[in-house]
Amino acid sequence: QVQLAESGGGLVQAGGSLRLSCVASGRAFSPYSVGWFRQAPGKEREFVAVITWSTGSTYSADSVKGRFSISRDNAKNAVYLQMNSLKSEDTAVYYCAAGWGGLIVRRSNVNYWGQGTQVTVSS
Repeated sequence: QVQLAESGGGLVQAGGSLRLSCVASGRAFSPYSVGWFRQAPGKEREFVAVITWSTGSTYSADSVKGRFSISRDNAKNAVYLQMNSLKSEDTAVYYCAAGWGGLIVRRSNVNYWGQGTQVTVSS
């Protein structure tokens, strides 16, 4: 089993920044990819960004390109999401996710989820 623990969410004004962290524990942690999804009230959970664990290649949703960046620290079993120029539409619960079968750009590819951390952007 793998446990994913997110932190760093909170309330921020539009235009501000937040950095989310996710630390993995449990079994030996060597997924194919780790990433972030988000779910706003009344909406489905959507892909935000992903990074491959071994090579560090990154991919992100069009809605966050140029504003959000994902990174990882293999030694700490950690992945980060730096969020800049936040908008009110970024308000959501952000979930850390890990997958062993490929790029986790779809929920169906995810093997493990974190509990989520709330990000609220006030306008």
